Amino acid sequence: MRMGACSVSPFPVVHNHLLCLDHVEGEFVILAPHSKVSDLSTKLLHIGQSERVTTGLDGNLYFANVLKNDSRDDYTCNAQYISARTILPKEPISLTVTPSNDVARGRKPQLMQPQGPHSSHLALRGHSLVLECIPKGLPTPSVLWKRMDVNLSETGAWTDNHGRWLRFDSITQKADGEYECLASNTHGSVTHSYTVTVEAEPYWVKEPPSLLYSPGETVRLDCQAEGIPTPTVTWSINGEPVADIDPRRRVTGGVLVLKDVVFGDTAVYQCEATNKHGNILKNTYIYVIELPAQILSSDGVVYQVTEGGVARLHCEAFGSPRPQVTWESEDLQNTLLSDSRVSQLTNGTLELFNSSREDSGVYTCSITHNNTSITAHLEVLKRTVMLIGPQAVQVTRGGDSWLDCHFTFDPHLNRPQILWRKDGQKIMESSLGDKYTLLGNGTLRVTDVQSADEGLYSCEVITDLDSVLASGSITVVACPSPPVFLSLSEEQDHNLTLSWTPGNTHNSPTTEFVVEVKEEKHPEGKWESHRVTGDVNHLELHLLPYSTYRFRVSGVNRLGRSNPSEISEAYSTLPTVPESYPLNVRSESTEPGTLVIMWEEIDRRLYNGSGFQYKVSWRQVQAHHWSHTHVPHPPYLVNGTRAFSSYEMKVQAVNSLGEGPHPVPVIGHSGEDYPLASPSKISVSVDNSSAIVRWQPVDTHTVQGHLLGYKRLGSQGGRKHREVREIKGGVERGTERKEERWVVEVDGNKTKEVVTGLKLYSLYELSMTTFNRKGEGPHSPTHPFRTPEGVPGPPASLDFESPSETELTLHWRPPTQPNGQLVGYVLQYQQISDSRNSPPQVEVIYDPTVTHLPLDGLDPHSRYVFYLRGRTSAGQGPPITRECATLLDGVPPSNISTVVGERSVNLSWVPGDRYRNHSFHIKYLSKTVGGKWEESEQVNTLQAFYSLTGLQPGTQYRLLITHGNYTHWEDEIQTTELRGVEGDFATQGWFIGLISAVVLLLLLLLVLCFIKRSKGGKYAVKDKEESQMDSEARPIKDETFGEYSDGDEKRSVSQPSLCVESKLGSDDSLAEYGDSVDIQFNEDGSFIGQYSGRGPLIPDTTAIRLLPA
Repeated sequence: MRMGACSVSPFPVVHNHLLCLDHVEGEFVILAPHSKVSDLSTKLLHIGQSERVTTGLDGNLYFANVLKNDSRDDYTCNAQYISARTILPKEPISLTVTPSNDVARGRKPQLMQPQGPHSSHLALRGHSLVLECIPKGLPTPSVLWKRMDVNLSETGAWTDNHGRWLRFDSITQKADGEYECLASNTHGSVTHSYTVTVEAEPYWVKEPPSLLYSPGETVRLDCQAEGIPTPTVTWSINGEPVADIDPRRRVTGGVLVLKDVVFGDTAVYQCEATNKHGNILKNTYIYVIELPAQILSSDGVVYQVTEGGVARLHCEAFGSPRPQVTWESEDLQNTLLSDSRVSQLTNGTLELFNSSREDSGVYTCSITHNNTSITAHLEVLKRTVMLIGPQAVQVTRGGDSWLDCHFTFDPHLNRPQILWRKDGQKIMESSLGDKYTLLGNGTLRVTDVQSADEGLYSCEVITDLDSVLASGSITVVACPSPPVFLSLSEEQDHNLTLSWTPGNTHNSPTTEFVVEVKEEKHPEGKWESHRVTGDVNHLELHLLPYSTYRFRVSGVNRLGRSNPSEISEAYSTLPTVPESYPLNVRSESTEPGTLVIMWEEIDRRLYNGSGFQYKVSWRQVQAHHWSHTHVPHPPYLVNGTRAFSSYEMKVQAVNSLGEGPHPVPVIGHSGEDYPLASPSKISVSVDNSSAIVRWQPVDTHTVQGHLLGYKRLGSQGGRKHREVREIKGGVERGTERKEERWVVEVDGNKTKEVVTGLKLYSLYELSMTTFNRKGEGPHSPTHPFRTPEGVPGPPASLDFESPSETELTLHWRPPTQPNGQLVGYVLQYQQISDSRNSPPQVEVIYDPTVTHLPLDGLDPHSRYVFYLRGRTSAGQGPPITRECATLLDGVPPSNISTVVGERSVNLSWVPGDRYRNHSFHIKYLSKTVGGKWEESEQVNTLQAFYSLTGLQPGTQYRLLITHGNYTHWEDEIQTTELRGVEGDFATQGWFIGLISAVVLLLLLLLVLCFIKRSKGGKYAVKDKEESQMDSEARPIKDETFGEYSDGDEKRSVSQPSLCVESKLGSDDSLAEYGDSVDIQFNEDGSFIGQYSGRGPLIPDTTAIRLLPA
């Protein structure tokens, strides 16, 4: 620090020169007036006070550390002389702060006030005391006060002056003890201990009253005083010390006793208590007279008290000698004074402690040996009880808080007053507005809670007789404040430590800090996060060379994350040589005579300097000299190499400062060429549908590349097939070809391979070739082989016809895979029963050209399962399985529903299962006079719907369907009445408006057409030609729609049977037969195509080929 005197114009009060101070940023500073001024106050200082800048008890201005913006030349101490209402300004002080790089280092806290490790303080009871603790350090230390033996809140102390003072406003004996101040920052801490001794001036504990006495009575004057140290008590009468010459007087400590007083004892008795801090004096007046006894208290007074309270019934008596007073209650069986809760004072007052409802009643006070008495009425009411009081709540900043105050009170009392206080200060009615709202039930609502709303809240319920108090608190919690004072340590090996000072936690501890680092030299740089626990305020970072960084820090607590701190200044690291080399160096050569060297590029952030390039080096294996070049990026092409030659390759990172580390060379090859030879000595061993192929491998020098393996190319001759299987790596995939071909790739180390999935009874041809990455070499000569005959596959289809209820005709198609010469079929069928199946029936067909078989004598009430297999000389193949049942003779429907209209009735029904299509007529009779039976056109059961028309409105009809000689179904209906038109719609307003709108629209269209033609409007020739062509090509009539064919009336001998595919059957599907008649079956196999509603109706004379489901 540098001090000097600066000449200035004379200040009009004290001095005429300016004191100049120079300090370095971060140092502590104390600004003090040159001279002491007695009886003056420094409360008129207007310098902004904070933890860093504060005023001491001595009037000095203390800076824990100075900042650059503290530089001023007008620091002035204004002293106020309160009694004279005078302000004396001292001479100004100039402070200049010089910037320094040492701010980042910080300083450990030390105390500017008080000096030393310990200090002692003496305070008198009831007086004020201030303990001071002003630290210095960087960053600014925080101060924590504590009591060594008990909680600080029990002493009545509170912090002031930004925590630098511990203040006792009216000190009590509880404040006596040891205290400690702890000042700390991130670099350490310092403590100072205080011994507070509390003593007291004398004060009265018990004072003697002034009373009247009659002659002969005994007077006892009790005078008790306390103090620290303990005071001594002396007596005087009319100003003269009491002497022990009168035997009627006795003095014991603070008690003066006078026996058998006489009129001459009337005087002023004085009691004086004295210790080293002062003295106090009490005057007591004693009168000795004779007066008649009387009761001064009023008669019939009503006293009210709440349960548990103290009732005081007054009965003040006057007389000399002093009258004797007695109390009695309505319950004469018990004496009042026998109750431990009852006591009678010397002034006649009756005290009743812990009152209960049973104590209510009338009490009588009388004077002994006198007829004078009064009565007092005692009412004990229910006490006021706090049901739910305010609690200690935590509120998010900006939120609302509700503090409860729910209570009960005696209904005989007036409505109690609810008094809310904050930190002991009453919340006035005028402030009940936007901030405070008092609800009807006593609850206090605090809106938009901020830090200023923190504190202790109390609710006091005050009645005429008692009161109850409950307290709670509001603590404001919020996200942390952003950290401050970001600082960086010196860089060592590209590592440095970032430190910061945590922000305000806002009553929620910080759980972690988020440190964000951003590299700004490269455009892809973004904020990268690192997290540390909340008890750590630094982080060691590894930075990349030749980069520019900025930093920011955020705090996190349970409420969330704070805003980031201010972004630090840019920090640049020094360049250096590359510290890594490219990875995955390899050859990607595809053409003969070239070597393509490829590698993964290094991240731009790892260039570590300017002028970055790649140094590519290569040489043939076992060569001595390296060839190299510098390129900015991969790949690099080397020409003029031999096919598939081995090379050593390496790629090194370099920049303007030098080369990076040397990598280990890798082996690569120049481009491959096609193989020159194919495998030889090929042999095939066939086993049913598989074959083992063996061969002799080629010489390695003829491969001209990496030998990937061999390809076996096979084809099936003699027949045309739809499937080609290409086997590669064990996976088969099919394509559509007329001739079956297959390719099998095998590893180059193998000399045999098994081929599976061959067609039985087929001729194959096999050839092999060698392949590498470039492609295939020449094919070997073709080697033919044949597969043996096998059992056939299942028949392609199995259909049924049912000529009668006991007959079925089976139709099938040969197997799609006969696997040999088909020699016939085997049919096995059996009846399906709920109890047990019947014995199977077997039919052997020796003619392979037969594709149908009739069966008769079947049970019409049973279902059958059929198994049909093909046969070759190798045996029987797997079956095709179907379930089937014959169709029953049809009958008219009986479950008919009707919907009646004015002139028609709609009839609908559901056709029955397993019944043939049946034709019938609907007869109907009008029940009017003269009505005759009429008959509809022919209807069949598959229609499922018929509309009977030509009926008369409002008429009853009888409907009838017969079957044979009996009535199968009948019903009666009545058509609805014909509804007339209400009024002439042509005269309605809506109709006239509609016609007018249509006419107006037509006129508008005509006008638009005329305007378009007058302007020479054109049309698209193409559109017109297309429209003409479409109209010409459009058929006038769809000849197939609605046409009637004679064939519909021709009755076939057979009907389709009711058949489904068995769940036990083969894997065949109906997908191949999508062009067949659309016939559907439901889940239980019943025939539902009759009423599916799809396609034209099928009369009962049409034969239908049913396909298995």
